[in-house]
Amino acid sequence: MQLTLQSTNDMNWSTLNERTYAPYSGKAKACVVESRSGKLFAGVRVENISYPITIPAVQAACTICLSEKEIPAKLYLEDDGLNQLHFWKKEFNLKIVKTDSLPELPVEDLYHNLDADLGITNRLKELLNQAVIPNSDFPVSALLFTSDGYLEGVNVEVSDWSKGLCAERVVLSKAIAAGVSEFTRLEIHAKKGEISSPCGACRQVIAEFLPYHDIILHHADGTSSEHLTLDLLPFNFKSSSLKKINV
Repeated sequence: MQLTLQSTNDMNWSTLNERTYAPYSGKAKACVVESRSGKLFAGVRVENISYPITIPAVQAACTICLSEKEIPAKLYLEDDGLNQLHFWKKEFNLKIVKTDSLPELPVEDLYHNLDADLGITNRLKELLNQAVIPNSDFPVSALLFTSDGYLEGVNVEVSDWSKGLCAERVVLSKAIAAGVSEFTRLEIHAKKGEISSPCGACRQVIAEFLPYHDIILHHADGTSSEHLTLDLLPFNFKSSSLKKINV
């Protein structure tokens, strides 16, 4: 199965906003980035019960674009109330287009079938070449699986270290913007370091979307290990006091 983000010819802002994951604030936010080569990448707000690691729509769209080896050039939005808009506009000299309708351009395929001849480990290794790592020189790749295939992500760094995203959060942002919400497992690889392991912030985000799922870590020495999300973050933050208001 090849899943393509719905053509913007058939989509309006309301449809894209519905993909927002905003169960705590109820504030739907979405945007679309056009790359220098004319490709489109949607981004939506991805909230977390740990509020500070919520991913704004602009950050999602720009990092998804960068993870696909494209450079953001233009940002389409419905209103100006997007978190981090000033930073990303300045970072890439983005042209801001405020519009009531989405651009009538095809949106990129983001959902893949695994090449049986290549295998998961080799694909993870190949994907490392797409990492945007001017600061750390530490590439990481991630494959997020569903019952029909998988999505890909790599870590993305920009001039402000706090505005980059790890591979795990890039691929989750990509999936949610594409309207994919049911996942089976996550596989991660880093070619450096003792072990391949999600950072603390990623573990909290993974726990939001894959709380009882398998996380398979492909280590730099060629070994791998399999864990449950709860094993990686046994005391992840959660509270019945933070009720989801948009369920």
